[in-house]
Amino acid sequence: MNNYFSKEMKRYNHLCSEIDGAYHEMSVKLGLSDSAMRILYTICDAGDSCLLQEICLRSGISKQTINSAIRKLEAEGILYLEAAGAKNKNVRFTEKGKALAKQTAVRMIEAENEIFADWPREDVEQYLALTERYLQAIQKKAKEM
Repeated sequence: MNNYFSKEMKRYNHLCSEIDGAYHEMSVKLGLSDSAMRILYTICDAGDSCLLQEICLRSGISKQTINSAIRKLEAEGILYLEAAGAKNKNVRFTEKGKALAKQTAVRMIEAENEIFADWPREDVEQYLALTERYLQAIQKKAKEM
């Protein structure tokens, strides 16, 4: 088979995979599945609650996987769902969920913040600008397909 990847895309894909692996390792060390961590992380990012459809959108995980993980977290008393209009639900932490989030997702967020705090401000801005530029370009390509 032909080699379709440029040297840069191979490196980029490798880096993305390694970053995903590091996040997986953190999730495992903190006692959560990747999907449970992403749900807790997304709710923390939004505050103490988040729309279910927003969790699906922000996490990049399928709706089916998110729903399964939410049912499990709900059964464990970590979060609960409440109606948010006719077609959507709000996902909220219970007190137990807030405590778990502090021990897990918040620790991950603090680690991320520490990394950016250690970088020169210009590097953070450049990294974010280039990442956003790549995102916009790949979204445009996706629409063209």
